Amino acid sequence: MRQEERKEKPEEAEDIGSQFSSRTRPLAGQVAIVTGASGGIGQAIARELAAGGADIVLHYNSGKGEALQVAEDCRRLGVRTQTVQADLADPQQAAGIVTAATALGSPQILVNNAGISHTALYVDTSLEAFEHVLRVNLVAPHLCIQSVLPHMLRQGYGRIVNVASVWGMVGGANEAAYSASKGGLIALSKALAKELGPSGVTVNVVAPGAIETAMLHDLSSADRDELTDRVPVGRIGSPTDVATAVAYLVSPAAGYVTGQVLSPNGGWQT
Repeated sequence: MRQEERKEKPEEAEDIGSQFSSRTRPLAGQVAIVTGASGGIGQAIARELAAGGADIVLHYNSGKGEALQVAEDCRRLGVRTQTVQADLADPQQAAGIVTAATALGSPQILVNNAGISHTALYVDTSLEAFEHVLRVNLVAPHLCIQSVLPHMLRQGYGRIVNVASVWGMVGGANEAAYSASKGGLIALSKALAKELGPSGVTVNVVAPGAIETAMLHDLSSADRDELTDRVPVGRIGSPTDVATAVAYLVSPAAGYVTGQVLSPNGGWQT
């Protein structure tokens, strides 16, 4: 695990209490961890939370250049950043992300966005492949949550958002391992929302539909047109569509929202 790109906190940054009264930068003074911040959705989430005033801890696995560029974009918005490299398939590295994040302060926000997909017939899905998807998509978020909770519980405040998928809600053919991991993440979130609500910590899910990311790059033009035709708003979603949903759920204004699954999908009925 490597840590890079630290910057001293700007003098004008607000403390954690003052963000409750800020409408333009509602997250000022808070520390937010975003896993998978080098990918399309993760980049958009990091920028959106930085625009809201949060100091950002950006996790990446192999996309170092992308993560460093997003960190620079965030710093231009007047916040501090920290980049952390970790392989989420390794339990120790996954749990260590939160430890690294404390260089910026005690975290109040955790966005478990990192994930991998696996497309194959169920009968052709090996145990090794199935377990690898579960380790990255479900076990790693569990470890990150367990690591961040002591900080949130001490403060009596926290926002956890787990990025799942519509396939975690309805299942996807040829994506059994992925669907199982995201369905498990939704169930975990709902259980934790009940357990942590009295402590001031909310836990919610954003379950995107068809979003313009690397996962769609292999679609043919005909398949893309067919998919677009099935979306009532007439377009495939953008990473920003997901980021704005996350930004609401981690805001102080969403304190009465927990255990919910928000699905930015353009009305797509799967």
